[in-house]
Amino acid sequence: MKTAYELALERLEAASGPIRSLSDAEKAALAEVDKKYDAQAAALRIDYEGKLAVADSHAAYSALKDELAHELAMIEDRRTRDRDAIWGDGAESAR
Repeated sequence: MKTAYELALERLEAASGPIRSLSDAEKAALAEVDKKYDAQAAALRIDYEGKLAVADSHAAYSALKDELAHELAMIEDRRTRDRDAIWGDGAESAR
């Protein structure tokens, strides 16, 4: 008897095609992408901590928080594009 998980995977595979596994090289590339963007986000947070600490008004503090959120979102967008490129390259070569 199949588990609910196995049945769900079968339905997913039927709906969207076979599930692709990552090669070791792809896993390493994804880990590098995550490492790169985690470091960028950490450096940005550290930079903004100093700026936020010396903000002289609520408006300035709020503006800095908004800038930080925007910059972090841009980093996450770049991470997603890089990760999608790795997944896409493997999907193209699997065809």
